[in-house]
Amino acid sequence: MGRVMIISPVETAGTLMAEREFPNAYAGNLTAQQSAVSWGAIIAGAAAAAALSLILLVLGTGLGLSSVSPWAQSGVSSTTFGVSTILWITLTQIVASAMGGYLAGRLRIKWTAVHTDEVYFRDTAHGFLAWAVASLATAALLSSVIASIVGTGVQAGAAVAGGAGSAAIAATASNSESSKSDAGIEPVGYFVDSLLRKDMGAGTSASVVTASSVAISPGEPSAGASRSEVSGIFMNSVRTGTLPAEDLRYLGQVVAQRTGLSQQDAEKRVSDTYARLQARLRDTEISVKAAADKARKVSAYTALWLFISLLIGAFAASLAATYGGRQREF
Repeated sequence: MGRVMIISPVETAGTLMAEREFPNAYAGNLTAQQSAVSWGAIIAGAAAAAALSLILLVLGTGLGLSSVSPWAQSGVSSTTFGVSTILWITLTQIVASAMGGYLAGRLRIKWTAVHTDEVYFRDTAHGFLAWAVASLATAALLSSVIASIVGTGVQAGAAVAGGAGSAAIAATASNSESSKSDAGIEPVGYFVDSLLRKDMGAGTSASVVTASSVAISPGEPSAGASRSEVSGIFMNSVRTGTLPAEDLRYLGQVVAQRTGLSQQDAEKRVSDTYARLQARLRDTEISVKAAADKARKVSAYTALWLFISLLIGAFAASLAATYGGRQREF
């Protein structure tokens, strides 16, 4: 005698509710839980995103180099080049990340007995993970470039914070050391040469006086030794910020001996030359600070726009993954 199966109304209602709750698939008893992450699809999407980013980067580099020129009044301006670079990086992130996210959502495995909202979340997560893997791979390949950008900004900020005057003075000191063998070194070498320069436009009588007064005895230092000594005195006064009276008198004596000027005129020439040297160093300090501040701003803006473009890429990858998941054929 056969057995009669009695299905209660409660079981029937539960089955109908479960079928409506799981529209993707329902088969009486739920199958074993599958993994919520399809790493194969994620890696495939990340590889596609990284490769497309590389292609677009090479294309952007070629377009950028073709738009600039070292010649004046030729090529785009630096502002236009910077804005174009930012827009291209953002476009690269959108296109490459969207492609990687779409592939990650389209190639994922089939999930059974999963609610629609959960499917939407998993597709979004797959797109985000594909973008993350691609970003990490790209960062590993371009680590030297990123380190260069960050290092430039840090060095520029340190130069601005610490003051570029010491750097200018150090460069000048280096120049003065090498000026012992090279008479044309800027900036101290030029000012020392102008300080010891004879007035070739003077009259004949003045020339005779100059020639007689400039006659150097065997015990006097040579022109090179005098030049080196004057450079050292100038550098010491630059570091201290003032030219002592005794140094002014001594330099006046050296200048008077070398040029035939009177002591008063020689001291005036020393004072004027020292003032011009200080003005040149101030201009150098200002230009160094301006260059350091410009490099700092460029590094800061580059980092900020890279951050924004990466966020846009993450959003594009997540959105494209949900679109690819909906188009997946079950």
